Amino acid sequence: MSNDPIVRFNEVLSRAEESGIELPNAAAFATTGKDSQPTVRMLLLKHVDKRGFVFYTNMRSRKARQLEENTRASACFWWSRLEQQVRVEGPVEAVTDEEANAYFAARPRGSQIAAWASNQSSELLSRDDLMAAVESVSVKYMDRPIPRPPHWSGYRLVPERIEFWVGKPDRLHERYLYTRERDGWKISLLAP
Repeated sequence: MSNDPIVRFNEVLSRAEESGIELPNAAAFATTGKDSQPTVRMLLLKHVDKRGFVFYTNMRSRKARQLEENTRASACFWWSRLEQQVRVEGPVEAVTDEEANAYFAARPRGSQIAAWASNQSSELLSRDDLMAAVESVSVKYMDRPIPRPPHWSGYRLVPERIEFWVGKPDRLHERYLYTRERDGWKISLLAP
C-alpha cells in the first residue's frame, strides 16, 4: 500500500481501466451553495496529480455558482467490478487559463461546439432552440479552430482527505483514510 494517496488512486484507476469498466473516470461530485442544500451530479475526471483532481465545466452551471459560494466539495468514485470506492474531500480552485485552453483544444469538435451552444443549467423553451444554437456555432467556426468560450473552464479539487474503501464479502470492509498534514499524509485504518 502506497503512502501517497495520489499514487494509490492512480493504481486503482488503472485497474478499473484495464478491467473494462465503462467510464472509469466518472465520479459523483457534491457541492453546496450558501443555501446549504447539497447537490450531487456525475462528472468525468480529466486529470489527477499531486495538486489534485481536475474536471471541466460551464462556469455558468449550478455547480460553478455553488463553488463560488462555497469552495469546498467532495467526489466519490465507485468501481463495482473491483468493489472499490474512493472519496475525496477538500477545497476547489480554478485551473489556469493555459490548462483550460490546452484541454479545450484537445476536445472533440462536437464538444467544443456544445460548450458554446449550451447555456448549461438554464431552462430551454425547446430542444429545437438548442439545436439551432449548435448549427449557428457550427457555421460561425466552419473550417477554423474553435476558441475556448470565456464561460468554460476547469476546477481542481485539492484533496485534504482521501478515503479508500475495499469491499469484502464478510462485510468487514477495509477503509484507509489519508489526511493531509503539513509534512505529508497521515494514514488511518477505519472500522468498516
